[in-house]
Amino acid sequence: SRKETLVTTGGVFVMVLAASGFFFLADQVLRLFVGLILGIGR
Repeated sequence: SRKETLVTTGGVFVMVLAASGFFFLADQVLRLFVGLILGIGR
């Protein structure tokens, strides 16, 4: 039905936003750690 489609689309959209935010944060944290490790190595 139309309502199920809207609910499913909304859920998928929210999950995509959450996943992209998580990966963005993970990338920033990894970049920070790699920078620290390489900085110490020099």
